[in-house]
This record gives sequence, C-alpha cells and structure tokens, in this order.
Amino acid sequence: MRWAGQLKTATVVEEADGYYVALVVEVDESVAVKAGHTVTGVDANIARFDYRDATGYQSVSTMSAKLLRLYDRITHYQRLLARKRVANPSNFRSQNYRATRAKLQRDYQKVTRIQMDLLHKFTHQLVQTNDVIVIEDLDNLHMHMNKRLAKNLHRSLFGKFKKLMQYKCAWSGVKLVMVDRFYPSTQRCSQCSFVKTGADRIALEGNRRHHTGHDQYLCYQCGASMRRDQNAVENLIQYAMVN
Repeated sequence: MRWAGQLKTATVVEEADGYYVALVVEVDESVAVKAGHTVTGVDANIARFDYRDATGYQSVSTMSAKLLRLYDRITHYQRLLARKRVANPSNFRSQNYRATRAKLQRDYQKVTRIQMDLLHKFTHQLVQTNDVIVIEDLDNLHMHMNKRLAKNLHRSLFGKFKKLMQYKCAWSGVKLVMVDRFYPSTQRCSQCSFVKTGADRIALEGNRRHHTGHDQYLCYQCGASMRRDQNAVENLIQYAMVN
C-alpha cells in the first residue's frame, strides 16, 4: 500500500463493472499549518463553482456536455424500465429488462466517476495553491426540497464538495472557513457593505424592480456594478479577513 500504517477495515463494494475494495488505514502523520498569506473564496452555483486565484476570477463547470448526454440516456433507460414494469407487473424481469438495467447502472457509474474526477482535481488545486479557503455552509437538505431546483442542485455536488474540502484542508494544513448559511454574500456589496433587503433583493430571475439580471450585481447605494458571482467571492474573502 502507499500508506504506512495500521489497516483498520476493508469494505467490498459491487459496482456496474465489478467489485472494489475500500481500505481504511490509520496513519500517524503531522501536518504543518500554512502561513495564511493566500486567501480565496469559492461561490457555489448551480452547474459551476466560482473562485479567485492569482490571475483573476475563474469558473469551473460541473455540468459538461458529456454529463448532459449521460443524464438524457439515464432518463431514457428509466422510462424503458418503468414501462416494462407497468406492462407486465407480475413477471417483468426478462432478459431485456436485465440488459436495460445493466446499461442504466453503467451510465450511473460513468456519471459518478466524471463528477468525482472533476471535484478531486478542483479541490486538490485549491488546497495546493491557497493557505485559507472560504466556502459557504449551504443547507443542502432544505435546498433540495425546492421542486424547481432539486435535480439541478443534486447534480451541482454542493454536499460532496463540502466533504472533500473538509478533509483535504485538514490533510494539507489549509485553514477552511465555513461561512454561516445566513450570511448575505450575494446581497451584500463588496465595495461599500450595503445589503439589499426586501424588494431590492436579487432573486433567481434577477430583480424586476430595478431591471437587473440574475448574474448582475448593481449596488443601489454606491453604484458599483459587477458580476454577481464575483461580488459573492469578494464578500466571502472579506468574511475570512474579519473572522
């Protein structure tokens, strides 16, 4: 094994293409905490993550064209299986049914591997290039209760991203700042600290009263105009500076 330590558990998991063994190894390793000079904030959005690095504002998409094609195929296979169960409820497990179910399981496996590959690469890049990382402590459970957004929120990987950041930051000596879920990062102006309330707030469709779009932030006090995601990233970084 790559790690020198005590093997605690071994878990065997069956997936679409075979069996895999997950090993838990207890290692004794001290981690040096980084100095804290480089700070970044990550704003989680549906289908992408926005953050700031040394070259400027960046965006990582979590919904590639390949993933969208796989989701369409998954929907197609699910409908085929449902029709087979309705047409023959007492004996629907035919050879065609098992073959379709195997195709569905393989596509689910492909989706999971693509998503985890993207997340592992992105989180590894963050912990390698930053000393302090600020993320939002989103209420994923209640967000998924929104019927309009539940599927897209699930595909956006907010929960998995949070778990990966927690243990990778601990491994690398990076300080992880969890911003309170009620902190108005999208409503607060990063230039003058003005917070939009009531009818002035930015909703999913923007603000009809002031005729601004979803991705546009316009401060009604100082007049600052910027992308909503960039403003949110700056607010997260400022939160880490004072906490």
